[in-house]
Amino acid sequence: MPEEGVPLTPKANLLTTEEILTLARLFVKEGVDKIRLTGGEPLIRPDVVDIVAQLQRLEGLRTIGVTTNGINLARLLPQLQKAGLSAINISLDTLVPAKFEFIVRRKGFHKVMEGIHKAIELGYNPVKVNCVVMRGLNEDELLDFAALTEGLPLDVRFIEYMPFDGNKWNFKKMVSYKEMLDTVRQQWPELEKLPEEESSTAKAFKIPGFQGQISFITSMSQHFCGTCNRLRITADGNLKVCLFGNSEVSLRDHLRAGASEQELLRIIGAAVGRKKRQHAGMFSISQMKNRPMILIELFLMFHDSPPGNPSISSWDPLHVQGLRPRMSFSSQVATLWKGYRVPQTPPLAQQRLGSGSFQRHYTSHADSDANSKCLSPGSWAPAAPSGPQLTSEQLTHVDSEGRAAMVDVGRKPDTERVAVASAVVLLGPVAFKLVQQNQLKKGDALVVAQLAGVQAAKVTSQLIPLCHHVALSHVQVQLELDSTRHAVKIQASCRARGPTGVEMEALTSAAVTALTLYDMCKAVSRDIVLEEIKLISKTGGQRGDFHRA
Repeated sequence: MPEEGVPLTPKANLLTTEEILTLARLFVKEGVDKIRLTGGEPLIRPDVVDIVAQLQRLEGLRTIGVTTNGINLARLLPQLQKAGLSAINISLDTLVPAKFEFIVRRKGFHKVMEGIHKAIELGYNPVKVNCVVMRGLNEDELLDFAALTEGLPLDVRFIEYMPFDGNKWNFKKMVSYKEMLDTVRQQWPELEKLPEEESSTAKAFKIPGFQGQISFITSMSQHFCGTCNRLRITADGNLKVCLFGNSEVSLRDHLRAGASEQELLRIIGAAVGRKKRQHAGMFSISQMKNRPMILIELFLMFHDSPPGNPSISSWDPLHVQGLRPRMSFSSQVATLWKGYRVPQTPPLAQQRLGSGSFQRHYTSHADSDANSKCLSPGSWAPAAPSGPQLTSEQLTHVDSEGRAAMVDVGRKPDTERVAVASAVVLLGPVAFKLVQQNQLKKGDALVVAQLAGVQAAKVTSQLIPLCHHVALSHVQVQLELDSTRHAVKIQASCRARGPTGVEMEALTSAAVTALTLYDMCKAVSRDIVLEEIKLISKTGGQRGDFHRA
């Protein structure tokens, strides 16, 4: 989920319950025997249980499925099962709660796990778990996901990262089917290939003795266009005959204009007839204009059998891939990571480092606020002191007898608190070049370090014993490459409203970002120096503001 969220489609533009059912009846009559409600997030639609119940009455429809983020699943699943829901896919890209919160932009990991267990409890078998694998984000969790199938009837589906409009797809971030399979086979050499079902999008495997199985959806490295039998209708009523195609036909507009069933069949047949033999390939797709994934799969329909009427039987079966929106990375100067903004190199930085230098700038926040600009050499100028510089003559974290004690802030007023800290990591020329060109075997060091810094700020009170827990409203981690020193400059800022400051959160964030860079690069060189971990500024609170001169 982008940090700024996504624009919501006006309700008037969405298909009504009756329009959905009208189209469903039409497609089922023509031979469609499976319908999947997906998203976006289908379970936030208030009429979803009613839609499932009415779909269940359609003669010839064998399967009603749902693809969900799982947050509302445990609460709604008993009603959905009673209504007729027969298949469940749950989107889950990490088993690390803090990383989950970063990806989804909200808490809820434990609710998703509760939903998975509720589905198993109610007898769904298998429960499919969709995991899009991205280098530098979650490829290190492949074995953890596969291990879930030992004791649970899950089908964990590893999906190749795919290009969609707005996600700045980067080939280097894609972990291929072969690489994923090799990783799993190293741990479980006895891994068995299962027979492929007709028109399946997944290559399935099973570890002997395990309850569940794993699958790979190889949309990019080994497309399955020739056996694809999927069609999609978006929530606003557009028919997409190929997930990666950018052409759409509005069935909603024809419905509302009073089109007859035969007219709709003619329109659908013409669209399906235009399906191409295969998609354009990952590199071409990444340059095409298409909906973001989060706005495509709002209502998925597909055939498991040939169409029953020649009206729409002339379609050339094509290909479906992937299942939902994912993190994104830019393909040129820098990397965009789900809400991270990566500006072009500032002119000042170009002048300082030379026009031929390859610059990568990272910032973990896409705010347009002036304080959220990406670091440039100019932004490291010393700040002038401002406000009273009050200090204490005594240490505040010891009592009168010298024992460690937490400060009581219960009576202090809530104020807006902001703190900025910095650090520098001297990598040396070899490691610096690999980081600059994003060629480390471990992955993208800047992106991983940035995520670590954001996570560290949020758990500071768990690391520093006498720190109060602070509900942060904003964390931003910025990194800049300094080719003159073969160094990475780090700046971390934290904001909160409360009775205590956030300088420890900012310092912890900067320090852990630096430590993570060391960890990412230590295989190349251990001659790495972490230095200048310091508070840059602090505002808010009774002791006044601080700005390092």
